[in-house]
Amino acid sequence: MDILFASIVLIILSPIILFSVLIQWLEIGSYPLFIQTRPGKNEVPFKIIKLKTMNEKRDLMGNLLPDNLRITPFGKFFRSASIDELPQLINVLKGDMSLVGPRPLLLDYLPFFDEFEKRRHEVKPGITGWAQVNGRNALSWQQKFEYDVWYVDNYSFVSDIKILLLTINKVFFREGISSEGHATMPSYIEYYHTKNKKND
Repeated sequence: MDILFASIVLIILSPIILFSVLIQWLEIGSYPLFIQTRPGKNEVPFKIIKLKTMNEKRDLMGNLLPDNLRITPFGKFFRSASIDELPQLINVLKGDMSLVGPRPLLLDYLPFFDEFEKRRHEVKPGITGWAQVNGRNALSWQQKFEYDVWYVDNYSFVSDIKILLLTINKVFFREGISSEGHATMPSYIEYYHTKNKKND
């Protein structure tokens, strides 16, 4: 079902994807696709494919500027409409991802996950998921993991269809695009240190 649906959507939306790639190539002035290693099912790494929404501007020390200073006007729109996620349909066709599942996080976060948080890797990561339709980036990290693990324990064909339909609604109303005070989502490392301080 993943391969069939991803193929149909990719064919239908290919003009939008190609136009968006061209727009970002003109706006950013560099390679418009974002390719990064992420942990997949059972923590096996894979290369995720997304549309770039930020430029590569750096400060005088050569460090990348904060996300809110690098996100481009079209990038902001592509992110709000989730167009930047569409190239991941290729990952679904390759078998790296599913249409529905926990969103793949950064590989750098893996060493910091506790046993509960690691459970999100018991299934394939998804383009959308239970956390996405319940708040997306507006959720706290704790809430995100709770929703992800709930999905691992309760996923079914019916629940996946429900999540896909809710995703369409979320994209239409553009809800939960960013966390308060951030252009996207705050770093998990910040949450990790805060959590450990509370435990101490």
